[in-house]
Amino acid sequence: MKPLDPLTLERAARLIVDIDGPFERRGYQLAQLLQRAAWPDPVEYDGSSRITWLTDLLTGAEDPAAVTRLLCRICDPLEYDDGLASADLVRQELNIHLAAEHLAVTYVSNRPVLGELGIDGHTTVFTVPDDLADRIRKLVSSEDFLNQLMERVAETRICEQHGAYGLALIGIGSFTEALLLDVLTHRDPTLRQGFPHANRRIAPERASFALLLDTARARGWIQMDAHDFMAIVREYRNFVHLRNQRERGVVPDRDTVGMCWGPVLAVLNDLETSR
Repeated sequence: MKPLDPLTLERAARLIVDIDGPFERRGYQLAQLLQRAAWPDPVEYDGSSRITWLTDLLTGAEDPAAVTRLLCRICDPLEYDDGLASADLVRQELNIHLAAEHLAVTYVSNRPVLGELGIDGHTTVFTVPDDLADRIRKLVSSEDFLNQLMERVAETRICEQHGAYGLALIGIGSFTEALLLDVLTHRDPTLRQGFPHANRRIAPERASFALLLDTARARGWIQMDAHDFMAIVREYRNFVHLRNQRERGVVPDRDTVGMCWGPVLAVLNDLETSR
């Protein structure tokens, strides 16, 4: 995500603090919210004006992905006792402020994801974030592997830009599968000896996309909703076998590609916040 205008950040801060509103957050609650959104540095509220304090924090952030995670977190059903009912009210108000930036938060299988507003000003378009390399650099095991991942992303974008949508879907799935395998084995080195499955261990190089997702979910590194919605990405990745695409009767287009980037970004958000 590109850096947001200071006025947009100030409006977001007002919404998050919500003085005298139904979702008002005290100073210590703001610090807890930032922690849940995986803010990059430890934060302690200093007792000053909450809106000014939070605005200064947002405008001084050197990591745009941290701001993205925070904006998504305030729209997350997990943040509210009644779940989606309150979360969606906050999301609608936030999107009013984000409209000038041509951005919007949308739910992808109940997970909040930030995307670009389409030409019609209503639909949300998901694509490769501009800061993707910086975001996954903090997750993966090495710079060499990061470069390999970004090469796959570049190839995927070329396919999408030139109308090779089926190959773009395969590239998205390939990228996500490789990212998950590296993150999982990096966080838990014991998985390099095999992934537990049905009372046996599966070698990492033979671990399926589904097993990687199940393992990430079992360890609490991605939420259930993100896990479940990745099924379509996993299925479309299998279009590498033309018979699978023919059996499904799918003719991929640009919207299909965007539909697959949405859950991938939800998984990325979860991996970041569980880091």
